[in-house]
Amino acid sequence: AAGRDATGVASGEGGLVRPAASEIVGIEVLPEILAGFHEAHPGIDVELTLSNKLEDLTRRDADVAVRMSRPTQNSLVAKKIGDLSLGFYATADYIARKGQPQGFDDLKKHTLIGFDRNFPELVNQLNIGVPITRDLFALRPDDHAARLAALNAGFRIGACQRRVGRRNKLVPVLPGAFSFKLEVWICMHETLRGTPRIRLMFDYLAKTLGDYVAEVP
Repeated sequence: AAGRDATGVASGEGGLVRPAASEIVGIEVLPEILAGFHEAHPGIDVELTLSNKLEDLTRRDADVAVRMSRPTQNSLVAKKIGDLSLGFYATADYIARKGQPQGFDDLKKHTLIGFDRNFPELVNQLNIGVPITRDLFALRPDDHAARLAALNAGFRIGACQRRVGRRNKLVPVLPGAFSFKLEVWICMHETLRGTPRIRLMFDYLAKTLGDYVAEVP
């Protein structure tokens, strides 16, 4: 950590920044954003860490983190930039073959893409008319990127961010009856707020991701 702090010039136009994000945000959202950051600050190298586990910013596992829930550590500087909407989606081909569910009763006729062992906490907040258990899912990858790949391949119905669903030309399923939101936060350790290159990344992510989540899906 001390070595990384010593890297780069005082202006912040050099050195290394290590942002962290979830797999889907890192794969589907951040590449374009980080390309813009690199264009604006070509002297700053970026090491992107993708994990669905919360990186420990107190141990410097990452310098800046994009988190999908409210941070609980008191030593963090955190800014909520908005909420991401999620919903059920399927490919147009799947809907043409199997039909568009008109309600939760229809949804029971379809098997879903879901989870195996790692059920996210938000499952406890969802109501889709049937118990959310492992048996509800026809495909059960715990990896988020694998679930999205299966959804894009037309395997079954699955949940994803509405912005991602639109970008991938997926068809909304029960858009008026089912949706949920995830809070989006940008975080860094309070001792890094005075490090120029890290503050540049924090502010850039707050602005660009804020614009991303604010756009109507």
